[in-house]
Amino acid sequence: MASPEEMAEAMIANFKAKTGKTLPQWIKIAKASKLAKHGEIVKLLKSEHDMTHGFANLVAHKTLKSDAGSAGSDTDLVTAQYAGKKEALRPIYDALVAAINKFGKDVELAPKKAYVSLRRAKQFGLIQPSTATRVDVGLNLKGVAPTERLEAAGSWNSMCSHRVRVSAKSDVDAELKKWLKQAYAAS
Repeated sequence: MASPEEMAEAMIANFKAKTGKTLPQWIKIAKASKLAKHGEIVKLLKSEHDMTHGFANLVAHKTLKSDAGSAGSDTDLVTAQYAGKKEALRPIYDALVAAINKFGKDVELAPKKAYVSLRRAKQFGLIQPSTATRVDVGLNLKGVAPTERLEAAGSWNSMCSHRVRVSAKSDVDAELKKWLKQAYAAS
């Protein structure tokens, strides 16, 4: 199975054949629109240019330099997420990563601009410093009923079925680790 990076490279190589324009040409169109949000660029490209979601998503990421390949190294991305007002949240992130890395050698941490994707064969979760006082852990736990702590993700993030709000390192407890391991095992 190809990695997300390999799939993106294949899409970039096929842009002109699949969309009629090269990636740099589409980036120029997206920049000319003056839209500043990822979703707005995707919507524009899909509605006005009949682009598929995958290609529109890639153009939006490259335009905004919000993908891992455009934003710098993985370390830089994580450092930037936990800078300034969110610096105090870094121990929570570190505790989560330490727990997740014990699941197996096939765990992949894929930092993006605003969160870190947790993957195995597919994404099983994500870690996002959402506010200055909270890290949100998104989980893919299809068929698991929400609880007071294990919320339905709803509109928070369409890539996850559930969310756990974490405000202290002590919140990275046995229950949260169990949910993370369950999502990992299902991926």
